[in-house]
Amino acid sequence: MKQRVLTGALLSLTALVLLWIGGAVLGVAATAMMCVGLWEEFRALTQAGHRPVAWPTWAAVVLCAPLALLCGAKTVLPLVFGVCLLTLACVIFGREAKLEDAVMSLLPLFTVFLPGLCAISIIRTEPRQLQWTLLTLLVAVPCIGDIFAMQIGKRIGGPKLCPVVSPNKTISGAVGGLCGSVIAAVLVGIAAALLCRSQARMLLPSWWEYLLLGLIGGAASQLGDLCFSLIKRYSGIKDYSNLFPGHGGMLDRLDSILFMALVIYSYYLLACL
Repeated sequence: MKQRVLTGALLSLTALVLLWIGGAVLGVAATAMMCVGLWEEFRALTQAGHRPVAWPTWAAVVLCAPLALLCGAKTVLPLVFGVCLLTLACVIFGREAKLEDAVMSLLPLFTVFLPGLCAISIIRTEPRQLQWTLLTLLVAVPCIGDIFAMQIGKRIGGPKLCPVVSPNKTISGAVGGLCGSVIAAVLVGIAAALLCRSQARMLLPSWWEYLLLGLIGGAASQLGDLCFSLIKRYSGIKDYSNLFPGHGGMLDRLDSILFMALVIYSYYLLACL
């Protein structure tokens, strides 16, 4: 337990430092985390007996991450679409064209690569205060929601949320997690309103947008947690790796954050561009 708490504290401190530094340093760190997550998921699917075609996704990491930092959001969808086509072509024209191999080859693309690329694209957001706000929402909404879900689920208990996928999660914990995510979004909004300059405040989300980001982001984060738990159960593993003592692998820490990245990126496209 002590090791788990210490590791969690170090991870939280590292996240805060990276968010504060921002720029290319944060972009490189996000790319590295995405690469570890891709490796973990491809390995899990291979252990499940599949033969996913991974090289197009890895080639895309080399190409797309720098482009996302240089060109921003407009590069994401065309590049992901191109990787999708190339991956399908490799499976279809391979020695054994199996539908399950095609699905498993694309799964890391949409669950790790696309969300990771969305997060990297947000790093180019200007002004800097808006960037900090969006990135803080990206981390705070799922993390605080997870804390609320765990604590309320333990104390109240009740019917299980999805026992086939995650036997320990309860409906009360899920509701508590949503409340925690909304509270986190509102607190980030209050802090941004107090700390950001007047010019940047005009670009920040409005109060009702913070509520929606907390609610929708909290739901997406919990779905991401369940999705990666389903992959682990399917692959017959407990953790994706032993990278973080007491916490498992990179995907065990980023599962909810990755899906939150899709929510923040969608908001960014609709409201900020």
